[in-house]
Order: sequence, then structure tokens, then C-alpha cells
Amino acid sequence: MVVVFAVVLIVVVALLAGVHRYLWRRFVGDTTAPGTALRRLGTVAAFVLPLLSVGALVSGQAGAPFWLQRSLAWPGYLWLACLLYLTLALLVGEAVRPLLRRVLDRRRPEHASGGAGGGTAPDAEDLAHESTDALVPSGATARTAAPEPAGPAQAPSAVAVPASTAPGPSRRLFVARAVGGAAAVAGFGTVGYGTYGVLRGPRTKRITVPLARLPRSAHGFRIAVVSDIHLGPILGHAHTRRVVDSINATRPDLIAVVGDLVDGSVEDLGYAAEPLADLEARHGSFFVTGNHEYFSGAAEWVDHVRELGLHPLENARVEIDGFDLAGVNDVAGESEGQGPDFDRALGDRDPSRAAVLMAHQPVVIDDAVAHGVDLQLSGHTHGGQLWPGNLVAELANPTVAGLERYGDTQLYVSRGAGAWGPPVRVGAPSDITVVELASRQA
Repeated sequence: MVVVFAVVLIVVVALLAGVHRYLWRRFVGDTTAPGTALRRLGTVAAFVLPLLSVGALVSGQAGAPFWLQRSLAWPGYLWLACLLYLTLALLVGEAVRPLLRRVLDRRRPEHASGGAGGGTAPDAEDLAHESTDALVPSGATARTAAPEPAGPAQAPSAVAVPASTAPGPSRRLFVARAVGGAAAVAGFGTVGYGTYGVLRGPRTKRITVPLARLPRSAHGFRIAVVSDIHLGPILGHAHTRRVVDSINATRPDLIAVVGDLVDGSVEDLGYAAEPLADLEARHGSFFVTGNHEYFSGAAEWVDHVRELGLHPLENARVEIDGFDLAGVNDVAGESEGQGPDFDRALGDRDPSRAAVLMAHQPVVIDDAVAHGVDLQLSGHTHGGQLWPGNLVAELANPTVAGLERYGDTQLYVSRGAGAWGPPVRVGAPSDITVVELASRQA
């Protein structure tokens, strides 16, 4: 196991080093002159930014003070998002680069001495070489030529290039700066918009889900589903307040908090979670653990959310008007002997009643089907969070976002209301979903 971890670590470090080297070359090496202040600044950034990212990733696990975690989180995590989209933009630029050079070749004016025979104007480097050669007599080199004596009336053997025709930046440098500038605008612009989307708060979605066993009396019952709030060094009290206000504005009958509430201890984040005490729903608010709770002290957080007025469902169920609401622990709890127990949560119940299950990860859908669940509410995937992360999420989850059917069981997966790592979402906006249950008898 240690050997495997070491190999993976070496591969990851080598990959990060290679990507940063590539970014330095395209953004700094190709666009700035040696010894300039811009090159020195870019070189320093190429070393400092990845160190900040590593610090942001490991500071929490290393038990660093929370103020230090917060100081590292913003620049470190944001740089990870920038690294992704700057690299993608540059890769697109690699395809554009030769096309731009070809366009510039076609638009260059004819060489002044080319006459009718044509010929294109040289790059700046070519002009510099021509100017040097023009000052050297025929048949000699710049290193060996000796000046010939000249009389007072003798014309100079060469004429310097007039100031009005002195060469500007080379074509290669122009292309490098144009492609690099466009990539920087695209990459940083994408990250900026994605950050705004997270800090703005989740948007509300509404879906209707018909359940075959739901009685007419429960038709129109509304469950506000929220997952993956991810309170931590970046998202804190203000973010929780935005989420709570958005949920309460929907006036739900019941609130389901489907795991990954926090990334940190109760000691550090207890204040950030306090607005949850203001959640309002006729049938109350319920909570199940996610995998990140087990990285943050799950037992302490279960006790804390109970103090805030939420009802933890630890492999348990309650009877709601017209259906059973069950909840199971996250599969990450298996390492602590607190994993999901479907028999405990769903056994010995009346099979004629509809069952709604809260389970953080969609991967337990097979167990839900086997236990006759009508609707499973999940999160965990973030919808991929950062495109093309959705393609990776699809490899590990049966459903990445939205509503799908598996046998007689329907699975709804929320994209979540927060963000893990970089406070950025691209192609997967955060959401709170109001699930309205519909009776086929209505």
C-alpha cells in the first residue's frame, strides 16, 4: 500500500510540475525577454502558486490553525481552478497558433527589394541579420572583415536601416502574446464567472415526482432537497445564511439535508452552521451524513445539527403523512463501523406505504431498489462541479445530476449548494431543489 501511494504521489507531482512548466513556457518564456521584471515575476509565481495549492489541500488534514487554513484556501484553491482552465485554453491555442501564423504570412507586405519577383517581408530577427550583413564587405564575415581606408569623398559601404523602418516585435513573439493573452482572458474569465456563481448562492429548481403508492392526501407534498453545502475555510456563515433564506423562501413541507454539510470541525465551523437553526418547514428538517462528515468528526456534527433543530436519521426512519422518510449513513462511515444499514432503516415497515430515502451517495441505489424504495434523494457528485469533471463523475456514479429511474425506484441527485476545494462551478450550477410528490390517485 505504501509503495502504491508513493507511486501515485510521484505521478501526481510530476504531472503538476509538467503542467506548470508548460504554463510558464507559454505565458512567460515565450512572451517576455530574459532578465525583465515581468519574466522574474512570472517565474516566481510559477513556484509560489503551486505551493499555495498544496498548502490549501493539506493544511486541514495536518491540523493547521483555522486562520492559516483560511489564508491558504482562497489563493491555493482558486489557483487549482485557474490551472485547469488556463491549460485547456492554451491547448486550444495550440491549434490556433499555426492558423494565426498563416494568416499573418498572407497579410505581410512584399519585401521592398523583392520587385516583381515578390517575396515577403522578413521577421524582426531576419531584418537584424540583414542589417548586420549589410555592414560587412562581400566575401568577408563580421568577425574577419577589416575596414578599408576611404578618402574624404568616399561613400559609406553600407546604409543603416532608417528609424522609420526599424523592425518591431517578431511574428513569433506577436503570435505568442496574442494566443497567451486570449488564453489568459478565457481562463481567468471562466474562473471568475464560476466563482461568482458559487458566492451568489444556489438557484432554486422545482420538479414533480409521481409515486405509485403515495396517497391522495399527500399529493403536492413539497420536500426542499439541499446537499453538499461544504462549509469550510472559504464558505462560512454568510453562505449558510444565503442557503437557509433560499430554502425558507420556497415554503417547503419538509427539508432534507443530504450530507456533506461541512469540511472541518465543530470547533472551527460551529458558528458557520448556526443559521441552520432558522430553517422552517411544517414537518421539520432532516439530516444524513455524507462522506465529508466522516473526515470532520461525524459524531460531533450529528450532535451539533440536532442542537440546531435538525433531526439526524442515522439508519432510521420516521412516518410522515402519507409516506415513510428514511435515512442511511454514508458509506464512508463503514471505516468507523457506522456505515449504511438498510435493514435497520427500512426493515419491518408497511410495504403498502411509499418510501422516500435520504442517502448521500447515488451508488447505493441498488440497495434502495432491493428494499422497495420509491424515491432516493442524493447529492455527492456536485454535477461534476468543474467541467469536464462531469465526465469523471459519470464513471463513478450511476446518475450525476437530475432524476432517473432504476426499476421501480426513482433517483434524484442534487448538484449541491456549495463547492468543494475551489469555490468555483463551471457547467454545473449549484442548486436547491423542491421535489413535489404527486399521487397517481389525484
